[in-house]
Amino acid sequence: AYADDDIHKVRSANDWLPITSSRNAKWWYSAFHNITAVVGAGVLSLPYTMVFLGWGPGIFLLVLSWIITLYTLWQLVDMHESVPGRRFDRYHELAQYTLGEKRGLWILVPLNLTVEVGADIVFMVTGGQSLKKFHKTVCHSCKQYRQTYWILIFSSVHFLLAQLPNLNSVAGVSLAAAVMSLSYSTIAWGACVYHGQLEDVSYDYLHTTPANTVFRVLNSLGVVAFAYAGHNVVLEIQATIPSSPEKPSRIPMWRGVIAAYFVTALCYLPVAVVGYWTFGQSLDDNLLLTLKKPDWLIAAANLMVVVHVIGSYQVFAMPVYDMIETVLVKNFNLPPGFWLRLIARSSYVAFTCFIAVTFPFFGDLLGFFGGIAFAPTTYFRGDYATTDVYSGAAMQLPL
Repeated sequence: AYADDDIHKVRSANDWLPITSSRNAKWWYSAFHNITAVVGAGVLSLPYTMVFLGWGPGIFLLVLSWIITLYTLWQLVDMHESVPGRRFDRYHELAQYTLGEKRGLWILVPLNLTVEVGADIVFMVTGGQSLKKFHKTVCHSCKQYRQTYWILIFSSVHFLLAQLPNLNSVAGVSLAAAVMSLSYSTIAWGACVYHGQLEDVSYDYLHTTPANTVFRVLNSLGVVAFAYAGHNVVLEIQATIPSSPEKPSRIPMWRGVIAAYFVTALCYLPVAVVGYWTFGQSLDDNLLLTLKKPDWLIAAANLMVVVHVIGSYQVFAMPVYDMIETVLVKNFNLPPGFWLRLIARSSYVAFTCFIAVTFPFFGDLLGFFGGIAFAPTTYFRGDYATTDVYSGAAMQLPL
C-alpha cells in the first residue's frame, strides 16, 4: 500500500513538474527552443574574440566548435531513449544512469546549475544593457539612468513569465526570441557593412603584458564555448515531444536541431567575420555597443536583443524551476500548486536579478561561465556517456 501511494505521488508530481507535464510538442518547437538556447547574447561578443584569436584561429575555432557541438548534440538526442522503456528527461538522469545514482548527481548537477543559472545571470545583464543602449539611442537628450535600473526593469517581465507552467507554454515566447536572434544578428553585420571599414583599422594582435594576453585568449575561448550552450537543456526540450516505438522522439527532435544549427551558422559566422573586418582592434565586448549609426537601426537591434534574451532566460530557467520544484515536492513533501510555483520561481528570478546587478561584467561573465561549465557539459561529456549507455556497462537503475 505504501509503495502504491509512493508511486501515485511520484506520478502526480511528474504530471505537474514543468519538464514532464506536457509531451505534445512538435518538431518546430524543438527548433524554436534550440535556436533560443544556442544563439544567445554571446553572438554579439564573437567579433571581440577575434581581436585576441586573430583571423585564422578565430574562424577555425568557430567552425570546429560548430561541428563538435552538433556531434555531441546528436549523441544526447540519440541517448534520450537509448534504454528500452525509459526516457532520460533530464540531463542529470542520464548522468546518474551512466556514472551511478549518487556520483552522477553530484558531478553533473553543479555543472548544469552553473551553466543554467550563469546563463540567466548573463541574460539579465544583457537585457539591462540593451535596454539602456536603446533608451540612449532613441533619446539623446533624456536623463540617462544607471544600468542597475534597466536590469530591474528587465527582470520585472520574468516575474510574470516565470509562472508559465512548462516549456510548451513558452513556445510562443521562444518563437519570438528565435526570430529576433536571426534579425538582430543580420542587423549587426548589416550595419557593419553599412558603416564600412575603419580607415585606420588594425588586425594586429594587441600588445599587452604576457599575463593579460593569456587571460584574454582564454576568455575568448570561454566566449566561444558559451556561444554553443544549448546542450544543457536539450534533453529537457526533447522530453516535451511525444514518443512511441513506431515514432521515437529523436526523429522530430533531430529535425529541429538541424534547423536550429543552420540558423546558428547564419548568425555566428557573418557577425564574427564582418564585425572584426569592420572594426578590428577597436571592438567592444558587445558589437552593438561599438556600432553608433544609423540610430534607428541600432535601437531596433537592441530592442530585438531584449526580446531574444527574454526567451533565452525562460528556456534556461525551466530546468532550474523543475529542479527546485522537484526538491520541494518530492523531498520536502510540499503540495504542488500555484503558491509553491509563485514563491519558488519568483525567488529564483529575484536571485538572478540581484547577482546581475551586483556583477554587471558582461564580457568577463561569458568567458568565466564558458570556461568552467559550458565546455565539460557541451564539448566532451557525451563521449563517455555514449560508451556506457550503449555498452550496457552503466548501473542499471529501476525503470
